[in-house]
Amino acid sequence: MSAIFIAISALAILSVIFGAILGFAAIRFKVEGNPIVQQLDALLPQTQCGQCSYPGCRPYAQAMAEGDEKINKCPPGGESTIAAIADLLGVDPEPLDAEHGVEKDVTLLAIIREDECIGCTKCIQACPVDAILGAAKQMHTVIEKECTGCDLCVEPCPVDCIDMVPVVSTQQTWHWQKPQQIIATDKGQAV
Repeated sequence: MSAIFIAISALAILSVIFGAILGFAAIRFKVEGNPIVQQLDALLPQTQCGQCSYPGCRPYAQAMAEGDEKINKCPPGGESTIAAIADLLGVDPEPLDAEHGVEKDVTLLAIIREDECIGCTKCIQACPVDAILGAAKQMHTVIEKECTGCDLCVEPCPVDCIDMVPVVSTQQTWHWQKPQQIIATDKGQAV
Protein backbone atom coordinates (compact mmCIF):
# COMPACT_ATOMS: atom_id res chain seq x y z
CA MET A 1 0.00 0.00 0.00
CA SER A 2 2.82 2.39 0.83
CA ALA A 3 4.52 1.66 -2.54
CA ILE A 4 1.36 2.75 -4.38
CA PHE A 5 1.16 5.90 -2.25
CA ILE A 6 4.82 6.73 -2.93
CA ALA A 7 4.35 6.17 -6.71
CA ILE A 8 1.23 8.37 -6.83
CA SER A 9 2.96 11.08 -4.77
CA ALA A 10 6.03 10.99 -7.05
CA LEU A 11 3.84 11.32 -10.15
CA ALA A 12 1.89 14.20 -8.58
CA ILE A 13 5.10 16.06 -7.65
CA LEU A 14 6.56 15.51 -11.12
CA SER A 15 3.34 16.76 -12.78
CA VAL A 16 3.36 19.91 -10.65
CA ILE A 17 7.02 20.58 -11.49
CA PHE A 18 6.59 19.97 -15.22
CA GLY A 19 3.33 21.97 -15.24
CA ALA A 20 5.12 24.92 -13.65
CA ILE A 21 7.95 24.66 -16.20
CA LEU A 22 5.47 24.53 -19.11
CA GLY A 23 3.48 27.45 -17.69
CA PHE A 24 6.63 29.56 -17.32
CA ALA A 25 7.75 28.64 -20.85
CA ALA A 26 4.34 29.56 -22.29
CA ILE A 27 4.54 33.03 -20.75
CA ARG A 28 8.25 33.60 -21.33
CA PHE A 29 8.35 32.46 -24.97
CA LYS A 30 4.90 33.62 -26.06
CA VAL A 31 4.68 34.54 -29.74
CA GLU A 32 2.68 37.74 -30.19
CA GLY A 33 1.98 37.18 -33.87
CA ASN A 34 3.38 38.84 -36.91
CA PRO A 35 3.94 42.54 -36.12
CA ILE A 36 3.73 43.39 -39.83
CA VAL A 37 0.13 42.12 -39.88
CA GLN A 38 -0.73 44.43 -36.98
CA GLN A 39 0.95 47.40 -38.68
CA LEU A 40 -0.82 46.69 -41.99
CA ASP A 41 -4.15 46.31 -40.19
CA ALA A 42 -3.60 49.68 -38.49
CA LEU A 43 -3.02 51.33 -41.89
CA LEU A 44 -6.23 49.94 -43.40
CA PRO A 45 -9.43 51.99 -42.92
CA GLN A 46 -11.28 49.34 -40.84
CA THR A 47 -14.48 49.56 -42.87
CA GLN A 48 -14.72 45.73 -43.03
CA CYS A 49 -16.46 46.24 -46.39
CA GLY A 50 -15.16 43.16 -48.19
CA GLN A 51 -14.42 45.04 -51.43
CA CYS A 52 -10.92 43.52 -51.41
CA SER A 53 -12.55 40.03 -51.55
CA TYR A 54 -11.62 39.35 -47.92
CA PRO A 55 -14.19 39.37 -45.09
CA GLY A 56 -12.44 42.21 -43.27
CA CYS A 57 -9.33 44.33 -42.96
CA ARG A 58 -7.38 41.91 -40.75
CA PRO A 59 -7.57 38.93 -43.17
CA TYR A 60 -6.49 41.22 -46.03
CA ALA A 61 -3.55 42.45 -43.91
CA GLN A 62 -2.61 38.83 -43.17
CA ALA A 63 -2.64 37.96 -46.89
CA MET A 64 -0.49 40.99 -47.75
CA ALA A 65 2.01 40.17 -45.00
CA GLU A 66 2.35 36.60 -46.30
CA GLY A 67 2.90 37.91 -49.83
CA ASP A 68 -0.23 36.21 -51.18
CA GLU A 69 -2.06 39.40 -52.14
CA LYS A 70 -1.39 42.69 -53.91
CA ILE A 71 -1.49 45.93 -51.93
CA ASN A 72 -3.90 47.80 -54.23
CA LYS A 73 -7.29 46.28 -53.44
CA CYS A 74 -8.69 48.69 -50.83
CA PRO A 75 -10.97 51.36 -52.38
CA PRO A 76 -11.97 52.95 -49.03
CA GLY A 77 -8.31 53.48 -48.17
CA GLY A 78 -7.46 54.80 -51.60
CA GLU A 79 -4.11 55.87 -52.96
CA SER A 80 -2.86 57.24 -49.63
CA THR A 81 -3.31 53.85 -47.94
CA ILE A 82 -1.65 52.07 -50.86
CA ALA A 83 1.34 54.43 -50.59
CA ALA A 84 1.62 53.87 -46.82
CA ILE A 85 1.44 50.07 -47.24
CA ALA A 86 4.04 50.17 -50.02
CA ASP A 87 6.32 52.22 -47.77
CA LEU A 88 5.90 49.75 -44.89
CA LEU A 89 6.52 46.67 -47.05
CA GLY A 90 9.30 48.28 -49.09
CA VAL A 91 7.61 47.74 -52.47
CA ASP A 92 6.59 50.09 -55.25
CA PRO A 93 3.07 51.55 -54.92
CA GLU A 94 0.56 50.41 -57.52
CA PRO A 95 -2.57 52.21 -58.73
CA LEU A 96 -5.87 51.17 -57.18
CA ASP A 97 -7.29 48.02 -58.80
CA ALA A 98 -10.50 49.21 -60.49
CA GLU A 99 -11.95 45.69 -60.29
CA HIS A 100 -12.47 46.17 -56.54
CA GLY A 101 -13.99 49.65 -56.75
CA VAL A 102 -13.00 53.27 -57.01
CA GLU A 103 -11.79 55.69 -54.38
CA LYS A 104 -14.51 58.05 -53.15
CA ASP A 105 -13.74 61.72 -52.69
CA VAL A 106 -16.07 62.11 -49.70
CA THR A 107 -17.02 59.91 -46.78
CA LEU A 108 -20.51 58.49 -47.12
CA LEU A 109 -23.09 57.53 -44.53
CA ALA A 110 -26.08 55.22 -44.93
CA ILE A 111 -29.46 56.79 -44.17
CA ILE A 112 -32.63 54.69 -44.03
CA ARG A 113 -35.86 56.37 -45.06
CA GLU A 114 -37.72 54.95 -42.08
CA ASP A 115 -41.24 55.60 -43.39
CA GLU A 116 -40.50 53.27 -46.34
CA CYS A 117 -38.69 50.53 -44.37
CA ILE A 118 -40.60 47.22 -44.23
CA GLY A 119 -38.39 45.63 -41.56
CA CYS A 120 -37.02 42.77 -43.66
CA THR A 121 -33.64 42.76 -41.79
CA LYS A 122 -31.65 42.18 -45.00
CA CYS A 123 -29.66 45.38 -44.40
CA ILE A 124 -28.85 44.28 -40.84
CA GLN A 125 -27.48 40.98 -42.14
CA ALA A 126 -25.38 42.77 -44.79
CA CYS A 127 -23.81 45.34 -42.45
CA PRO A 128 -20.29 44.16 -41.47
CA VAL A 129 -20.01 46.50 -38.47
CA ASP A 130 -23.53 46.18 -36.99
CA ALA A 131 -24.32 49.83 -37.59
CA ILE A 132 -28.01 49.17 -38.35
CA LEU A 133 -30.47 48.83 -35.51
CA GLY A 134 -33.90 47.26 -35.83
CA ALA A 135 -35.94 44.07 -35.64
CA ALA A 136 -38.00 41.95 -38.00
CA LYS A 137 -41.11 43.77 -39.26
CA GLN A 138 -39.99 46.90 -37.40
CA MET A 139 -38.43 50.11 -38.64
CA HIS A 140 -34.61 50.16 -38.92
CA THR A 141 -32.18 53.00 -38.38
CA VAL A 142 -28.46 53.58 -38.83
CA ILE A 143 -26.14 54.32 -35.91
CA GLU A 144 -24.22 57.17 -37.53
CA LYS A 145 -21.08 56.86 -35.40
CA GLU A 146 -20.75 53.17 -36.33
CA CYS A 147 -21.45 53.42 -40.08
CA THR A 148 -18.32 53.15 -42.22
CA GLY A 149 -20.04 54.03 -45.50
CA CYS A 150 -19.16 50.71 -47.14
CA ASP A 151 -22.39 50.67 -49.21
CA LEU A 152 -23.04 46.95 -48.57
CA CYS A 153 -26.52 47.53 -47.11
CA VAL A 154 -27.95 49.30 -50.17
CA GLU A 155 -28.12 46.41 -52.64
CA PRO A 156 -29.97 43.84 -50.46
CA CYS A 157 -32.77 46.30 -49.58
CA PRO A 158 -35.88 45.14 -51.49
CA VAL A 159 -37.67 48.50 -51.26
CA ASP A 160 -34.63 50.70 -51.98
CA CYS A 161 -35.09 52.83 -48.86
CA ILE A 162 -31.36 53.29 -48.07
CA ASP A 163 -29.48 56.32 -49.36
CA MET A 164 -25.75 56.96 -49.15
CA VAL A 165 -25.26 60.63 -48.29
CA PRO A 166 -22.01 62.56 -47.87
CA VAL A 167 -20.93 63.27 -44.32
CA VAL A 168 -21.00 67.01 -43.69
CA SER A 169 -18.13 68.40 -41.65
CA THR A 170 -19.24 70.45 -38.67
CA GLN A 171 -17.29 72.08 -35.88
CA GLN A 172 -17.86 68.96 -33.78
CA THR A 173 -16.68 66.47 -36.42
CA TRP A 174 -13.85 68.39 -38.11
CA HIS A 175 -10.32 67.43 -37.04
CA TRP A 176 -7.07 69.16 -37.84
CA GLN A 177 -4.76 66.96 -39.92
CA LYS A 178 -1.42 66.59 -38.18
CA PRO A 179 1.62 67.18 -40.41
CA GLN A 180 3.31 64.03 -41.68
CA GLN A 181 6.85 65.37 -41.25
CA ILE A 182 8.42 68.00 -39.12
CA ILE A 183 10.86 70.52 -40.54
CA ALA A 184 14.58 70.13 -39.92
CA THR A 185 14.71 72.87 -37.26
CA ASP A 186 12.04 71.11 -35.14
CA LYS A 187 13.88 67.79 -34.74
CA GLY A 188 15.06 68.53 -31.19
CA GLN A 189 11.63 69.73 -30.00
CA ALA A 190 8.63 67.69 -28.87
CA VAL A 191 5.77 67.58 -31.35
